[in-house]
Amino acid sequence: MQFCNHCGEQTTAKIPLGDHQIRQVCSGCDQVHYVNPKVVCGALVTWEDKVLLCRRAIEPRYGYWTLPAGYMELFETMEQGAIRETWEEAAANVNIEQLFCMYDFPQIGHIYVLFKAQLSEGKFGTGEETLETRLFSEEEIPWSDLAFSSVTRTLKHYFNDRRNGKLAMHLETLSLEIPIAQVKHLNAIPA
Repeated sequence: MQFCNHCGEQTTAKIPLGDHQIRQVCSGCDQVHYVNPKVVCGALVTWEDKVLLCRRAIEPRYGYWTLPAGYMELFETMEQGAIRETWEEAAANVNIEQLFCMYDFPQIGHIYVLFKAQLSEGKFGTGEETLETRLFSEEEIPWSDLAFSSVTRTLKHYFNDRRNGKLAMHLETLSLEIPIAQVKHLNAIPA
């Protein structure tokens, strides 16, 4: 950020008084401009013994399968974000059941929040960012064609938890899951 979004003056990189990191600070009004992680919300949607996956129609990972997810919007809860993203990507109404997985991606400044949800009336379709949607049993999951490590981890947790008879809450730190050359596309990365 070269200019202050509060007063328009130029900013400089420095450590503000009482802080420990370099921040962009306005030379006019001393406004400190923080860069905070982005929150990605999504859902592991089930119907009977199957899970709903979406085949991506956008980069990164065009053509690969993912869970419906995307960036949380201002003035919505994480649950509302997961419901909205599921509707936008899979034309599916869902009932959120529980918080299921949270992943930290420190290298890219993202936090992924995934809920376990139930598909309403078994109905779904495709949104603008989706080539196709489909329900998969565990045996049918296209494991080698999953878009992101967070999707793989979430599905593995789900099927393992289901075998054990109890869904747990999973919290993990995952490594950067896309080539660094695609960093320009980070604003388009869902879970």
